[in-house]
Amino acid sequence: MDGSEGFEFPFGDSDEFRKQLGDMFGQMQGAQSLAWADNAIQLAVTLTTAAINRVNIQGTTSEQAEQIRSVMATVFPEAVALVREARQGLQ
Repeated sequence: MDGSEGFEFPFGDSDEFRKQLGDMFGQMQGAQSLAWADNAIQLAVTLTTAAINRVNIQGTTSEQAEQIRSVMATVFPEAVALVREARQGLQ
């Protein structure tokens, strides 16, 4: 009996199995990155919506618009940062 006989890899060609396993892990990482990006974008939308909904908007339409712009000036940079990080995670 020489060294090549006796043990047979149970999943076929071991090199092909390693390649397929690596491909599967790569797909899983891609799916995880996409899920993280989706969650970050959803968080940005939720954060922005919640902040605007908490504002007690009063006055004329011009005053109301200024109040909303003020909230957006505070919240929007944080939302943009979340989305930017999400996009970078996908690259």
